[in-house]
Amino acid sequence: MTETAENMESIVSSRLLVTGIDCPDCAAKVEKAVRRMLGVVNATFVFPSGSLNVEYDPQQTGVTQVVDKIKKLGYEAREDDQKLSEISQTTDFCIAGMDCPDCAAKLEKRMAKVPGVETAQVNFGASKMTVVHSAPVAEILSTIEKMGYSGKVDEGYRIKNEPASFWKSNQYVKPTAISLIMLISGLVSGKLDAPDLIVNGLFLTGIFLGGFLPAKNGISLLISAREFDMNFLMTIAVIGASALGSFEEAATVVFLFSFGNALQSYTLDKTRNSIRSLMKLTPDEALVRRGATEITLPVKEIVIGDTIIVRPGERIAMDGKVSTGYSTVNQAPITGESIPVEKRPGDEIYAGTVNERGSLEVKVTKLARDNTISRIIHMVEEAQGQRALSQQFVEKFAKYYTPAVIFLAALVAAVPPLALGQPFEKWFYEAMAMLLVACPCALIISTPVSIVSAIGSAAKNGILIKGGMYLEEVGALSVVAFDKTGTLTEGKPKVTDIIPTDGIPDKEFLSIASAIESRSEHPLAEAIVKSAKEHGAEISSISAFEAIPGKGAKATIQGKTYQIGNSRLFTEQAIDVKRVEDKISRLQNEGKTVMMLGDEERILGLIAVADVLRENSGQAINKLKKAGIKKVIMLTGDNESTAHAIATKAGVDDFRADLLPEDKVDAIKKLLVKHGKVAMVGDGVNDAPAMAVSTVGIAMGAAGTDTALETADIALMTDDLTKLADAIKLSRKTLGIIKQNIALALIIKGLILLMVVPGWLTLWLAVAGDMGSSLLVTLNGMRLLRVKHED
Repeated sequence: MTETAENMESIVSSRLLVTGIDCPDCAAKVEKAVRRMLGVVNATFVFPSGSLNVEYDPQQTGVTQVVDKIKKLGYEAREDDQKLSEISQTTDFCIAGMDCPDCAAKLEKRMAKVPGVETAQVNFGASKMTVVHSAPVAEILSTIEKMGYSGKVDEGYRIKNEPASFWKSNQYVKPTAISLIMLISGLVSGKLDAPDLIVNGLFLTGIFLGGFLPAKNGISLLISAREFDMNFLMTIAVIGASALGSFEEAATVVFLFSFGNALQSYTLDKTRNSIRSLMKLTPDEALVRRGATEITLPVKEIVIGDTIIVRPGERIAMDGKVSTGYSTVNQAPITGESIPVEKRPGDEIYAGTVNERGSLEVKVTKLARDNTISRIIHMVEEAQGQRALSQQFVEKFAKYYTPAVIFLAALVAAVPPLALGQPFEKWFYEAMAMLLVACPCALIISTPVSIVSAIGSAAKNGILIKGGMYLEEVGALSVVAFDKTGTLTEGKPKVTDIIPTDGIPDKEFLSIASAIESRSEHPLAEAIVKSAKEHGAEISSISAFEAIPGKGAKATIQGKTYQIGNSRLFTEQAIDVKRVEDKISRLQNEGKTVMMLGDEERILGLIAVADVLRENSGQAINKLKKAGIKKVIMLTGDNESTAHAIATKAGVDDFRADLLPEDKVDAIKKLLVKHGKVAMVGDGVNDAPAMAVSTVGIAMGAAGTDTALETADIALMTDDLTKLADAIKLSRKTLGIIKQNIALALIIKGLILLMVVPGWLTLWLAVAGDMGSSLLVTLNGMRLLRVKHED
């Protein structure tokens, strides 16, 4: 055995769990650094799970050395304990009192250090935390409380408790009210020349009772996670001001701080609950028929295969298929469609939609916890938790901002008194005021509140965006590529032309053709039979049916033999087709498939069938161009003439025909090289490879397609392509608001800090500026909840 082979046999593999990495670029750098270590053969970072798989020679290095290397890079790491993994579970927790993304990041970091916790991911947008753990749930809840928050196990979307009142749900309301009462009492007492002991006592009471909650939370965070937050910085500033005898100003600071937190908590709750409000649309019970018995059951007891009865005007409780009845259904909560959709036996029905006219019987196809609206809410909340590129940049900036301002505050307190002989009290006071500006809350919240609002707004309008990254990317698109079949076209062949050539009326002509085709299962045959029914043509009975593979079919109708098929069927029987060749050529140039109907002697006429363009495809492409898309291209596996006909009608700029799935992938890659940002729009299944390599993969008609919901970056819940332009406009509006928010936060913070130079900064002004900027960016981001989407 060679030395190399011996070395390979001694290679050991280990899996490390790494915490603190929040972007793929950081993960790649860690992977690269570990690979360069002596003795490391290979290192692969799996970003979604936060794990690093390492192969190494134990004679040269070990897990301890790799962990030390990762820690030097600024992250925490530990070896994955397989025994723990075998008994681990995943639990979702609802977190109350978390009103800043920076606080969310600190909670995530602290939770990862709890023994028995493998991974912890905090979703600030949804106010939830997902923990993979073997530790007891009680220990996790205890850690949440030690960090200053309250938590409970998320029991699922079907639990629809009545919302608590504003006074109970918002923890800052009571401290705000108490601090305001004490502040006003102190000010009034001062005006009435009450003794200083009473006046200051009222101010101190307001400071203690109003500031107890933030002080408790800030100190808990410092003890548990060794981190500073706005609560702790405010506590230090208020204690410093009180020590200087500025009781009135300290009480004012406590009130403003508490009031700002109460307002911010209220506005963030409105943002977070915007998408959950959809769940209220689903009834808690439904009328079920089991055998001969009709009984009202809670939805959690209804199983797949049950039949529910939906009366006119009722909301539909379960996903399923219509088994009996005809009605129109308002599907706006799921698809964003403003016009009710006709439903008949075999059509899909979604929970939360409204039955408008007739009575329906629906066979249940999904359990309540798995229905489309529950999955949409789950996916949207996951999407709201994904960090956008701009958010990652802001969070990196904020890591340096806070320590820099604290350092400057220390200089302000020390330099003027020591170097310039200035009064210590004045500059110590200025330093305390600076501490209140050190927390980057407004800056950090500027991006996620906009992303959360935009994704929620899109979902309520039938556009499911899987994360902030895709929301940003769709606004930067320059090219959109469409699949043809089922995307630009309806995906089902339809009869477009009926041309009798022997004086036979259209109905009689269709009656003969559909009678023969009624025995065939070919899609073109189905189109002819459907057209006959739509025209009211009677489908005659036939005998002696014979299918002729690759050519057509023949049958006897009322004692006479008729045949339908392509030109080969007739030319092989020496039947003259020259008199219809011009018509056939014209129809084929339009991208249509032509079939001839005749008897045993002559051609009786032509029927043209085609996959027709969707009604709104042309409108959608026009909207895309108005939205700034430079090029629209169609990719299809159809032949050149069919592709050319559809491309001309749709108004696309270019097309590629005769493409296999791998050819579509190559086409997208070439477009990416030439144009930069390219979207691929398809059905989410057949076009998955091309969608995967594009900048953004967009699936349409995803409401009834599980695969499309899972695979696409953006899913249009209905077949309305015009919503794609709405998504692009929403993205650009979102990016605009994010830029406004970042600029607003930085400008306000900058102006406040500049006031230190002449010594004009006061505690109450610092709090008002800091909390005010947080509220402004939150309210500005919430404007996206009210974005109007064009019909």
